[in-house]
Amino acid sequence: MTDEQVKAAPGRILHFPTVLGAVVPVYNIAGVTAELKFTGATLADIYLGKINKWNDPAIAKLNPGVTLPATDVTVVHRSDGSGTTYIFVDYLSKVSPEFKSQVGVSTSVKWPTGVGGKGNEGVSGLVTQTPGSIGYVELVYALQSKISFGSVQNAAGEFVKASTDTVTKAAAAAAPNMPADFRVSITDAQGPGAYPISSFTWLLVYEQPKDSAAGKAMVDFMRWALTDGQKYAPDLGYASLPSSVVMLEQAALDRIKVS
Repeated sequence: MTDEQVKAAPGRILHFPTVLGAVVPVYNIAGVTAELKFTGATLADIYLGKINKWNDPAIAKLNPGVTLPATDVTVVHRSDGSGTTYIFVDYLSKVSPEFKSQVGVSTSVKWPTGVGGKGNEGVSGLVTQTPGSIGYVELVYALQSKISFGSVQNAAGEFVKASTDTVTKAAAAAAPNMPADFRVSITDAQGPGAYPISSFTWLLVYEQPKDSAAGKAMVDFMRWALTDGQKYAPDLGYASLPSSVVMLEQAALDRIKVS
């Protein structure tokens, strides 16, 4: 939540990271089976409409040996507000001042170009059905839909493909500077092996729930989710929390008034 949203809430709200996810650039290019490489600046220029051919020199330079067609790039984005969009534009705004000034960071933005799909499934569906297209979806949707997705250059200069391991590395790099309220962006994280378009997901919980019994049930569930429940995350396409973050959250759970 933004500072404004926190202030407007009817009660004090606590943020609790649950697992970690990634947003990946998915594409559908006829005749191209290689895993493409992207930089943040290149992705920003594609979504600004400045790169509109797949054989653009900016893309070709990153992918030597790959024969890229001279076909148009069809940009696909979310038509609805979403956390996926927020993570993607948050990253692009960090690596491209032009993108930050023209598009900015929000769950819903005014895109300069492209077509919209509702939900991760809408974007992945459009990319699957549209030759020459590029979109952004959660890692789990790319894996489930078996859509090609590229690696992205991180702050250390490495081209990293999203996986539960590379997403956890992004979180581990941010963990030492974790703010007390857990509201932190880990896009473009420092450190080797970190995937740059990564994020926590959060549960938002009132510090003083109106229903004490329901509040206690939620706290009990969260203690399980932060410990034993973490082992289920990788099979669902998400990364587990670093142990250092779990320890901080366990202490923060004590702040919820349920008695």
